Amino acid sequence: MDRPTAIGRRLALCGASALVVSVGALCVVDVVAASNAAVGLSGGARESVSVPRWLYLLTGGAVVGASGLLASVVTDRTFIRAIHAWNRVVPTRDSLQAWAIRLGRVVGVVLLALVISLGFTGPQIPTVSFAVIVVFAGVRAGLTMVAYLVGNPWPVLNPWRALVEWAPVDRLRAYPERWGVWPATAGLLAAVFVETAAPVATIPSVLAVAVAGYTVYTLSGGIVFGADAWFRYGDPLAVAFRFYGRVAPLRRTDDGLALALPGSALAAVEGVDTADVAFAVALIWELTFSGFVTTRPGTAFVDALAGVVPRVLVLFGLFVSGYALFVGAYWFAARRSQRAAETYRSAREIGTWMASPLVAIAAGYHLAHYFWLFVSNVPMLVEALTSPLSPPANPVVLAVPGFANGLTVAFVLVGHLLAVWIAHARAYELFPSRLQAIRSQYPFVAVMIGYTVISLWLISLPTAT
Repeated sequence: MDRPTAIGRRLALCGASALVVSVGALCVVDVVAASNAAVGLSGGARESVSVPRWLYLLTGGAVVGASGLLASVVTDRTFIRAIHAWNRVVPTRDSLQAWAIRLGRVVGVVLLALVISLGFTGPQIPTVSFAVIVVFAGVRAGLTMVAYLVGNPWPVLNPWRALVEWAPVDRLRAYPERWGVWPATAGLLAAVFVETAAPVATIPSVLAVAVAGYTVYTLSGGIVFGADAWFRYGDPLAVAFRFYGRVAPLRRTDDGLALALPGSALAAVEGVDTADVAFAVALIWELTFSGFVTTRPGTAFVDALAGVVPRVLVLFGLFVSGYALFVGAYWFAARRSQRAAETYRSAREIGTWMASPLVAIAAGYHLAHYFWLFVSNVPMLVEALTSPLSPPANPVVLAVPGFANGLTVAFVLVGHLLAVWIAHARAYELFPSRLQAIRSQYPFVAVMIGYTVISLWLISLPTAT
Protein backbone atom coordinates (compact mmCIF):
# COMPACT_ATOMS: atom_id res chain seq x y z
CA MET A 1 0.00 0.00 0.00
CA ASP A 2 1.49 3.38 -1.00
CA ARG A 3 1.67 6.26 1.45
CA PRO A 4 -1.05 8.51 -0.07
CA THR A 5 -3.53 5.64 -0.12
CA ALA A 6 -2.76 4.82 3.49
CA ILE A 7 -3.26 8.45 4.50
CA GLY A 8 -6.58 8.62 2.65
CA ARG A 9 -7.85 5.48 4.35
CA ARG A 10 -6.71 6.72 7.74
CA LEU A 11 -8.53 9.98 7.14
CA ALA A 12 -11.74 8.13 6.28
CA LEU A 13 -11.32 5.92 9.36
CA CYS A 14 -10.78 8.99 11.55
CA GLY A 15 -13.92 10.61 10.14
CA ALA A 16 -16.02 7.52 10.82
CA SER A 17 -14.55 7.19 14.31
CA ALA A 18 -15.32 10.84 15.03
CA LEU A 19 -18.95 10.32 14.05
CA VAL A 20 -19.27 7.28 16.32
CA VAL A 21 -17.60 9.14 19.19
CA SER A 22 -19.86 12.16 18.72
CA VAL A 23 -22.99 10.00 18.84
CA GLY A 24 -21.63 8.27 21.92
CA ALA A 25 -20.83 11.60 23.53
CA LEU A 26 -24.34 12.83 22.88
CA CYS A 27 -25.61 9.85 24.86
CA VAL A 28 -24.03 11.22 28.04
CA VAL A 29 -24.62 14.97 27.61
CA ASP A 30 -27.86 16.79 28.20
CA VAL A 31 -29.55 16.45 24.81
CA VAL A 32 -32.16 19.12 24.29
CA ALA A 33 -35.59 18.28 22.94
CA ALA A 34 -35.36 20.76 20.09
CA SER A 35 -32.01 22.46 19.65
CA ASN A 36 -32.82 23.90 16.26
CA ALA A 37 -31.90 27.47 15.42
CA ALA A 38 -35.49 28.35 14.69
CA VAL A 39 -36.28 27.71 18.34
CA GLY A 40 -32.95 28.67 19.90
CA LEU A 41 -32.85 32.17 18.41
CA SER A 42 -36.49 33.09 17.97
CA GLY A 43 -37.79 31.88 21.30
CA GLY A 44 -41.33 32.17 19.99
CA ALA A 45 -44.02 29.63 19.32
CA ARG A 46 -45.85 29.33 16.03
CA GLU A 47 -49.50 28.64 16.51
CA SER A 48 -51.49 26.17 14.45
CA VAL A 49 -53.48 27.28 11.41
CA SER A 50 -57.07 28.47 11.86
CA VAL A 51 -58.56 26.53 8.92
CA PRO A 52 -59.33 22.80 9.11
CA ARG A 53 -56.06 20.93 8.72
CA TRP A 54 -57.48 18.38 6.27
CA LEU A 55 -58.66 21.17 3.95
CA TYR A 56 -55.34 22.97 4.25
CA LEU A 57 -53.35 19.86 3.34
CA LEU A 58 -55.74 18.77 0.60
CA THR A 59 -55.57 22.19 -1.04
CA GLY A 60 -51.77 22.25 -0.98
CA GLY A 61 -51.49 18.79 -2.49
CA ALA A 62 -54.10 19.63 -5.10
CA VAL A 63 -52.16 22.72 -6.17
CA VAL A 64 -49.07 20.63 -6.90
CA GLY A 65 -51.09 17.94 -8.66
CA ALA A 66 -52.94 20.48 -10.78
CA SER A 67 -49.68 22.18 -11.74
CA GLY A 68 -48.39 18.83 -12.98
CA LEU A 69 -51.45 18.42 -15.18
CA LEU A 70 -51.15 21.97 -16.50
CA ALA A 71 -47.46 21.52 -17.27
CA SER A 72 -48.27 18.43 -19.33
CA VAL A 73 -50.22 20.68 -21.72
CA VAL A 74 -46.95 22.35 -22.77
CA THR A 75 -45.58 19.86 -25.31
CA ASP A 76 -43.51 22.06 -27.63
CA ARG A 77 -39.90 20.98 -27.06
CA THR A 78 -38.51 24.04 -28.83
CA PHE A 79 -40.51 26.33 -26.56
CA ILE A 80 -39.39 24.47 -23.42
CA ARG A 81 -35.73 24.60 -24.46
CA ALA A 82 -36.00 28.28 -25.37
CA ILE A 83 -37.31 29.12 -21.89
CA HIS A 84 -34.40 27.45 -20.13
CA ALA A 85 -31.80 28.63 -22.65
CA TRP A 86 -32.66 32.32 -22.18
CA ASN A 87 -29.86 34.25 -20.48
CA ARG A 88 -28.02 37.55 -20.45
CA VAL A 89 -24.30 37.75 -19.72
CA VAL A 90 -22.73 40.74 -17.97
CA PRO A 91 -18.99 40.76 -18.79
CA THR A 92 -16.70 41.17 -15.79
CA ARG A 93 -12.96 41.60 -15.60
CA ASP A 94 -10.94 38.62 -14.44
CA SER A 95 -8.87 40.88 -12.19
CA LEU A 96 -12.03 42.19 -10.51
CA GLN A 97 -13.29 38.66 -9.86
CA ALA A 98 -9.91 37.62 -8.48
CA TRP A 99 -9.78 40.57 -6.06
CA ALA A 100 -13.37 39.93 -4.95
CA ILE A 101 -12.51 36.31 -4.17
CA ARG A 102 -9.36 37.30 -2.26
CA LEU A 103 -11.21 39.88 -0.19
CA GLY A 104 -14.17 37.58 0.42
CA ARG A 105 -12.01 34.73 1.65
CA VAL A 106 -10.09 36.99 4.02
CA VAL A 107 -13.43 38.09 5.45
CA GLY A 108 -14.51 34.45 5.69
CA VAL A 109 -11.36 33.40 7.55
CA VAL A 110 -11.70 36.30 10.01
CA LEU A 111 -15.34 35.41 10.69
CA LEU A 112 -14.43 31.74 11.19
CA ALA A 113 -11.75 32.70 13.73
CA LEU A 114 -14.20 34.97 15.56
CA VAL A 115 -16.91 32.30 15.63
CA ILE A 116 -14.59 29.76 17.25
CA SER A 117 -12.87 32.16 19.66
CA LEU A 118 -15.97 34.09 20.76
CA GLY A 119 -17.93 30.86 21.01
CA PHE A 120 -15.58 29.87 23.82
CA THR A 121 -14.84 33.27 25.38
CA GLY A 122 -18.00 35.27 24.67
CA PRO A 123 -21.31 35.27 26.56
CA GLN A 124 -23.01 31.89 26.72
CA ILE A 125 -26.41 33.34 25.86
CA PRO A 126 -27.56 32.47 22.31
CA THR A 127 -29.42 35.73 21.62
CA VAL A 128 -26.26 37.82 22.17
CA SER A 129 -23.63 35.28 21.08
CA PHE A 130 -21.66 36.30 17.99
CA ALA A 131 -21.06 32.64 17.12
CA VAL A 132 -24.71 31.56 17.29
CA ILE A 133 -26.03 34.62 15.46
CA VAL A 134 -23.49 34.47 12.62
CA VAL A 135 -23.66 30.70 12.12
CA PHE A 136 -27.44 30.32 12.21
CA ALA A 137 -28.94 33.70 11.26
CA GLY A 138 -26.03 34.61 8.98
CA VAL A 139 -24.91 31.40 7.25
CA ARG A 140 -27.58 28.75 7.92
CA ALA A 141 -30.41 31.16 7.08
CA GLY A 142 -29.27 34.30 5.26
CA LEU A 143 -26.34 33.14 3.15
CA THR A 144 -28.16 29.99 2.06
CA MET A 145 -31.14 32.07 0.95
CA VAL A 146 -28.79 34.27 -1.08
CA ALA A 147 -27.48 31.11 -2.78
CA TYR A 148 -30.84 30.12 -4.29
CA LEU A 149 -32.51 33.55 -4.56
CA VAL A 150 -29.58 35.47 -6.08
CA GLY A 151 -26.47 33.37 -6.72
CA ASN A 152 -23.98 31.15 -4.92
CA PRO A 153 -21.72 33.35 -2.72
CA TRP A 154 -19.83 30.48 -1.08
CA PRO A 155 -16.92 30.21 -3.57
CA VAL A 156 -16.07 33.81 -2.65
CA LEU A 157 -16.45 33.47 1.14
CA ASN A 158 -15.40 29.86 1.83
CA PRO A 159 -12.82 30.19 4.65
CA TRP A 160 -11.77 26.54 4.62
CA ARG A 161 -10.93 26.59 0.93
CA ALA A 162 -8.87 29.72 1.53
CA LEU A 163 -6.90 27.98 4.29
CA VAL A 164 -6.30 24.90 2.11
CA GLU A 165 -5.11 27.02 -0.82
CA TRP A 166 -2.85 29.04 1.44
CA ALA A 167 -1.26 25.88 2.88
CA PRO A 168 2.19 25.19 1.33
CA VAL A 169 1.34 21.58 0.41
CA ASP A 170 0.09 19.81 -2.69
CA ARG A 171 -2.66 17.21 -2.65
CA LEU A 172 -1.57 13.80 -1.39
CA ARG A 173 -3.80 11.74 -3.67
CA ALA A 174 -6.45 12.07 -6.37
CA TYR A 175 -10.08 12.16 -5.28
CA PRO A 176 -11.68 8.80 -6.25
CA GLU A 177 -14.20 9.47 -9.00
CA ARG A 178 -16.43 6.62 -7.83
CA TRP A 179 -17.00 8.43 -4.51
CA GLY A 180 -18.96 11.27 -6.13
CA VAL A 181 -20.61 13.38 -3.45
CA TRP A 182 -21.09 10.45 -1.05
CA PRO A 183 -18.64 11.95 1.50
CA ALA A 184 -20.57 15.23 1.35
CA THR A 185 -23.87 13.37 1.81
CA ALA A 186 -22.58 11.55 4.88
CA GLY A 187 -21.07 14.77 6.21
CA LEU A 188 -24.30 16.71 5.71
CA LEU A 189 -26.39 14.08 7.49
CA ALA A 190 -23.89 13.92 10.37
CA ALA A 191 -23.77 17.72 10.73
CA VAL A 192 -27.56 18.06 10.69
CA PHE A 193 -27.96 15.30 13.27
CA VAL A 194 -25.46 16.99 15.57
CA GLU A 195 -27.27 20.31 15.06
CA THR A 196 -30.55 18.71 16.06
CA ALA A 197 -29.38 16.46 18.88
CA ALA A 198 -26.77 18.67 20.55
CA PRO A 199 -27.36 22.16 22.02
CA VAL A 200 -25.28 23.94 19.37
CA ALA A 201 -27.93 26.66 18.91
CA THR A 202 -28.32 27.33 22.63
CA ILE A 203 -24.80 26.92 24.08
CA PRO A 204 -22.14 28.88 22.12
CA SER A 205 -19.21 26.87 23.48
CA VAL A 206 -20.76 23.66 22.14
CA LEU A 207 -21.19 25.37 18.77
CA ALA A 208 -17.53 26.43 18.84
CA VAL A 209 -16.48 22.82 19.45
CA ALA A 210 -18.64 21.68 16.52
CA VAL A 211 -17.23 24.35 14.18
CA ALA A 212 -13.67 23.53 15.25
CA GLY A 213 -14.30 19.83 14.62
CA TYR A 214 -15.77 20.56 11.19
CA THR A 215 -12.72 22.72 10.45
CA VAL A 216 -10.33 19.88 11.22
CA TYR A 217 -12.40 17.47 9.13
CA THR A 218 -12.74 19.58 6.00
CA LEU A 219 -9.17 20.94 6.11
CA SER A 220 -7.92 17.35 6.28
CA GLY A 221 -10.00 16.43 3.25
CA GLY A 222 -8.84 19.48 1.33
CA ILE A 223 -5.17 18.83 2.04
CA VAL A 224 -5.39 15.13 1.14
CA PHE A 225 -7.48 15.45 -2.03
CA GLY A 226 -6.79 19.03 -3.12
CA ALA A 227 -9.02 22.09 -2.90
CA ASP A 228 -10.69 21.76 -6.31
CA ALA A 229 -11.87 18.16 -5.92
CA TRP A 230 -12.65 18.24 -2.21
CA PHE A 231 -14.74 21.39 -2.25
CA ARG A 232 -16.63 20.25 -5.33
CA TYR A 233 -17.46 16.74 -4.12
CA GLY A 234 -16.44 16.13 -0.51
CA ASP A 235 -17.21 19.19 1.60
CA PRO A 236 -20.87 19.21 2.72
CA LEU A 237 -21.26 22.99 2.90
CA ALA A 238 -19.64 23.65 -0.47
CA VAL A 239 -21.73 20.96 -2.18
CA ALA A 240 -24.94 22.25 -0.56
CA PHE A 241 -24.25 25.80 -1.74
CA ARG A 242 -23.38 24.50 -5.22
CA PHE A 243 -26.68 22.61 -5.41
CA TYR A 244 -28.71 25.56 -4.14
CA GLY A 245 -26.91 27.89 -6.52
CA ARG A 246 -28.48 26.04 -9.46
CA VAL A 247 -31.87 27.42 -8.44
CA ALA A 248 -30.65 31.03 -8.54
CA PRO A 249 -30.98 33.40 -11.51
CA LEU A 250 -27.31 34.50 -11.32
CA ARG A 251 -24.25 32.33 -11.82
CA ARG A 252 -20.61 32.93 -12.62
CA THR A 253 -19.34 31.79 -16.03
CA ASP A 254 -16.10 32.15 -18.00
CA ASP A 255 -17.61 35.17 -19.78
CA GLY A 256 -18.87 36.91 -16.64
CA LEU A 257 -22.10 36.91 -14.64
CA ALA A 258 -24.98 35.17 -16.41
CA LEU A 259 -28.59 36.09 -15.67
CA ALA A 260 -31.13 33.34 -16.42
CA LEU A 261 -34.58 32.26 -15.29
CA PRO A 262 -34.69 30.64 -11.82
CA GLY A 263 -34.10 26.89 -12.02
CA SER A 264 -32.64 26.98 -15.54
CA ALA A 265 -29.41 25.41 -14.33
CA LEU A 266 -31.39 22.57 -12.73
CA ALA A 267 -33.11 21.86 -16.05
CA ALA A 268 -29.76 21.69 -17.86
CA VAL A 269 -27.62 19.86 -15.30
CA GLU A 270 -25.79 16.73 -16.51
CA GLY A 271 -23.68 14.00 -14.97
CA VAL A 272 -26.06 13.26 -12.09
CA ASP A 273 -25.50 9.96 -10.28
CA THR A 274 -27.00 8.13 -7.31
CA ALA A 275 -24.83 10.09 -4.87
CA ASP A 276 -26.33 13.35 -6.15
CA VAL A 277 -29.81 11.90 -5.63
CA ALA A 278 -28.92 10.96 -2.06
CA PHE A 279 -27.59 14.46 -1.38
CA ALA A 280 -30.65 16.18 -2.88
CA VAL A 281 -32.99 14.03 -0.79
CA ALA A 282 -30.83 14.79 2.27
CA LEU A 283 -31.41 18.52 1.69
CA ILE A 284 -35.15 17.91 1.83
CA TRP A 285 -35.06 15.47 4.72
CA GLU A 286 -32.86 17.52 7.03
CA LEU A 287 -35.33 20.41 6.88
CA THR A 288 -38.28 18.06 7.33
CA PHE A 289 -36.69 16.36 10.32
CA SER A 290 -35.60 19.56 12.06
CA GLY A 291 -39.07 20.96 11.41
CA PHE A 292 -40.71 17.93 13.03
CA VAL A 293 -38.62 17.77 16.20
CA THR A 294 -39.18 21.48 16.90
CA THR A 295 -42.98 21.16 16.96
CA ARG A 296 -44.98 20.40 20.09
CA PRO A 297 -46.23 17.02 18.80
CA GLY A 298 -42.70 16.19 17.67
CA THR A 299 -41.13 16.93 21.03
CA ALA A 300 -43.95 15.08 22.79
CA PHE A 301 -43.35 12.03 20.59
CA VAL A 302 -39.61 12.10 21.26
CA ASP A 303 -40.21 12.58 25.00
CA ALA A 304 -42.51 9.57 25.09
CA LEU A 305 -39.93 7.30 23.47
CA ALA A 306 -37.10 8.85 25.50
CA GLY A 307 -38.64 7.36 28.60
CA VAL A 308 -37.65 3.93 27.28
CA VAL A 309 -34.34 4.54 25.46
CA PRO A 310 -31.86 7.46 25.52
CA ARG A 311 -33.14 10.54 23.72
CA VAL A 312 -30.18 10.69 21.34
CA LEU A 313 -30.91 7.15 20.16
CA VAL A 314 -34.56 8.07 19.59
CA LEU A 315 -33.51 11.05 17.47
CA PHE A 316 -30.93 8.96 15.62
CA GLY A 317 -33.48 6.24 14.85
CA LEU A 318 -36.03 8.77 13.59
CA PHE A 319 -33.38 10.56 11.56
CA VAL A 320 -32.02 7.48 9.80
CA SER A 321 -35.37 5.75 9.25
CA GLY A 322 -37.00 8.92 7.93
CA TYR A 323 -34.17 9.55 5.50
CA ALA A 324 -34.33 5.95 4.30
CA LEU A 325 -38.09 6.36 3.79
CA PHE A 326 -37.63 9.53 1.72
CA VAL A 327 -34.92 7.93 -0.42
CA GLY A 328 -36.99 4.78 -0.85
CA ALA A 329 -40.04 6.79 -1.91
CA TYR A 330 -38.03 8.55 -4.59
CA TRP A 331 -36.56 5.36 -6.07
CA PHE A 332 -39.98 3.70 -5.92
CA ALA A 333 -41.25 6.59 -8.05
CA ALA A 334 -38.38 6.02 -10.48
CA ARG A 335 -39.36 2.36 -10.89
CA ARG A 336 -43.01 3.29 -11.38
CA SER A 337 -41.96 5.93 -13.90
CA GLN A 338 -40.11 3.31 -15.94
CA ARG A 339 -43.22 1.14 -16.06
CA ALA A 340 -45.52 4.05 -16.87
CA ALA A 341 -43.31 5.23 -19.73
CA GLU A 342 -42.81 1.68 -21.07
CA THR A 343 -39.20 2.46 -21.89
CA TYR A 344 -35.96 0.56 -22.25
CA ARG A 345 -34.25 3.07 -19.96
CA SER A 346 -33.48 1.75 -16.49
CA ALA A 347 -35.07 3.03 -13.31
CA ARG A 348 -31.62 4.16 -12.19
CA GLU A 349 -31.15 6.27 -15.31
CA ILE A 350 -34.60 7.81 -14.96
CA GLY A 351 -34.12 8.45 -11.25
CA THR A 352 -30.79 10.20 -11.64
CA TRP A 353 -32.01 12.25 -14.61
CA MET A 354 -35.13 13.45 -12.75
CA ALA A 355 -33.37 14.24 -9.46
CA SER A 356 -32.48 17.89 -10.03
CA PRO A 357 -36.04 19.19 -9.31
CA LEU A 358 -35.58 17.96 -5.73
CA VAL A 359 -33.25 20.90 -5.12
CA ALA A 360 -36.04 23.36 -5.97
CA ILE A 361 -38.22 21.63 -3.37
CA ALA A 362 -35.41 21.89 -0.82
CA ALA A 363 -35.02 25.61 -1.58
CA GLY A 364 -38.73 26.18 -0.94
CA TYR A 365 -38.50 24.20 2.30
CA HIS A 366 -35.48 26.19 3.43
CA LEU A 367 -37.12 29.52 2.66
CA ALA A 368 -40.22 28.49 4.59
CA HIS A 369 -38.14 27.22 7.50
CA TYR A 370 -35.66 30.08 7.86
CA PHE A 371 -37.06 33.24 6.22
CA TRP A 372 -38.75 34.64 9.30
CA LEU A 373 -35.88 33.54 11.54
CA PHE A 374 -33.56 35.61 9.35
CA VAL A 375 -35.87 38.63 9.15
CA SER A 376 -36.51 38.74 12.89
CA ASN A 377 -32.80 38.48 13.68
CA VAL A 378 -31.47 40.98 11.12
CA PRO A 379 -30.87 43.68 13.79
CA MET A 380 -28.87 41.24 15.93
CA LEU A 381 -26.90 40.03 12.90
CA VAL A 382 -26.00 43.59 11.87
CA GLU A 383 -24.95 44.45 15.41
CA ALA A 384 -22.89 41.27 15.72
CA LEU A 385 -21.02 41.92 12.46
CA THR A 386 -20.37 45.58 13.22
CA SER A 387 -19.45 45.10 16.90
CA PRO A 388 -18.32 41.49 17.36
CA LEU A 389 -16.49 42.19 20.63
CA SER A 390 -19.32 44.18 22.22
CA PRO A 391 -22.46 42.04 22.60
CA PRO A 392 -25.62 44.10 23.15
CA ALA A 393 -27.20 44.23 26.58
CA ASN A 394 -30.70 44.32 25.07
CA PRO A 395 -30.78 42.57 21.67
CA VAL A 396 -33.42 43.78 19.24
CA VAL A 397 -35.64 41.14 17.62
CA LEU A 398 -38.23 42.08 15.02
CA ALA A 399 -41.77 40.79 15.51
CA VAL A 400 -43.13 38.34 12.95
CA PRO A 401 -46.18 39.81 11.14
CA GLY A 402 -49.58 38.18 11.13
CA PHE A 403 -49.34 37.07 7.51
CA ALA A 404 -46.20 35.03 8.21
CA ASN A 405 -47.96 31.66 8.04
CA GLY A 406 -49.51 32.44 4.67
CA LEU A 407 -46.20 33.49 3.17
CA THR A 408 -44.51 30.40 4.60
CA VAL A 409 -47.06 28.19 2.85
CA ALA A 410 -46.46 30.12 -0.37
CA PHE A 411 -42.72 29.46 -0.15
CA VAL A 412 -43.30 25.71 0.06
CA LEU A 413 -45.75 25.70 -2.84
CA VAL A 414 -43.56 27.87 -5.09
CA GLY A 415 -40.65 25.49 -4.58
CA HIS A 416 -42.83 22.54 -5.53
CA LEU A 417 -44.32 24.30 -8.56
CA LEU A 418 -40.84 25.12 -9.84
CA ALA A 419 -39.85 21.49 -9.28
CA VAL A 420 -42.87 20.27 -11.28
CA TRP A 421 -41.94 22.48 -14.22
CA ILE A 422 -38.28 21.41 -14.14
CA ALA A 423 -39.34 17.75 -14.01
CA HIS A 424 -41.52 18.41 -17.06
CA ALA A 425 -38.60 19.93 -18.97
CA ARG A 426 -36.25 17.11 -17.93
CA ALA A 427 -38.73 14.45 -19.03
CA TYR A 428 -39.00 15.98 -22.50
CA GLU A 429 -35.21 15.93 -22.81
CA LEU A 430 -35.02 12.26 -21.81
CA PHE A 431 -37.86 10.67 -23.78
CA PRO A 432 -38.42 10.96 -27.54
CA SER A 433 -42.16 10.36 -27.26
CA ARG A 434 -44.39 13.06 -25.82
CA LEU A 435 -46.67 10.46 -24.29
CA GLN A 436 -43.71 8.77 -22.59
CA ALA A 437 -42.50 12.11 -21.25
CA ILE A 438 -45.91 12.91 -19.78
CA ARG A 439 -46.49 9.47 -18.26
CA SER A 440 -43.01 9.35 -16.76
CA GLN A 441 -43.73 12.44 -14.65
CA TYR A 442 -46.80 11.14 -12.82
CA PRO A 443 -45.00 9.03 -10.18
CA PHE A 444 -42.60 11.87 -9.41
CA VAL A 445 -45.47 14.35 -9.12
CA ALA A 446 -47.14 11.92 -6.71
CA VAL A 447 -44.00 11.90 -4.54
CA MET A 448 -43.89 15.70 -4.70
CA ILE A 449 -47.50 15.82 -3.52
CA GLY A 450 -46.51 13.60 -0.60
CA TYR A 451 -43.57 15.85 0.25
CA THR A 452 -45.88 18.88 0.01
CA VAL A 453 -48.48 17.44 2.36
CA ILE A 454 -45.82 16.50 4.92
CA SER A 455 -44.18 19.93 4.83
CA LEU A 456 -47.51 21.78 5.06
CA TRP A 457 -48.55 19.53 7.93
CA LEU A 458 -45.36 20.46 9.80
CA ILE A 459 -45.97 24.16 9.15
CA SER A 460 -49.49 23.82 10.56
CA LEU A 461 -48.21 22.45 13.88
CA PRO A 462 -47.40 24.81 16.78
CA THR A 463 -43.70 25.23 17.53
CA ALA A 464 -42.30 24.01 20.82
CA THR A 465 -40.92 26.68 23.14
